[in-house]
Amino acid sequence: MAERSLFDQLVDELTKIPGIGPKSAQRIAFYLIKQPHENVEKLAHTILKVKNNIKYCSICFNLTEKDPCEICSDIKRDHSTICVVSEPKDVWAIERTSQYNGLYHVLGGLISPLDGVFPEDLRIFELKDRVEKGGIKEVILATDSTPEGEATAMYIGKILSEYNVKVTRLAHGLPVGTELDFADELTLAHALDGRQDLKIPKD
Repeated sequence: MAERSLFDQLVDELTKIPGIGPKSAQRIAFYLIKQPHENVEKLAHTILKVKNNIKYCSICFNLTEKDPCEICSDIKRDHSTICVVSEPKDVWAIERTSQYNGLYHVLGGLISPLDGVFPEDLRIFELKDRVEKGGIKEVILATDSTPEGEATAMYIGKILSEYNVKVTRLAHGLPVGTELDFADELTLAHALDGRQDLKIPKD
């Protein structure tokens, strides 16, 4: 079999990025080829620099250049409230609303047994440790409005029910099946403002 051309190899690599299909990958590849050499070199250097310098905050597990991250280190933020999200992109989504001033906790995914993701694969017990240390008054569960997001919220709610902490869930202003980072700022802000106590069904 003949070796694929360099252009095809580039398209193949670009299609590995979530949300980029073959046609979009081709457009990006043509765009890169048309750019001056120094522009492409700068892009490649920036990607490598980000890869080498971005890490996870040891407290909230958000992406950061320094540890702890700027949010966890900010004394002006409300350190008695933790907003639990599935991925770092959700932190960005909530920060865009400018309606939340507490801390975060990034789980690193959602419970999904069909996909082989179980509670022990997420940072749920690190969240429990943060609550156990005291000083936390409210935990906001801001996982996606999907079956996996709801299941994860319920699981965490049960874990935290033994502690003296208020556990709330984003209001249902978010359409069912919505991933947090796809919600517009206004909808997300209303969901935060209208958050309600999590109702955990009794076994």
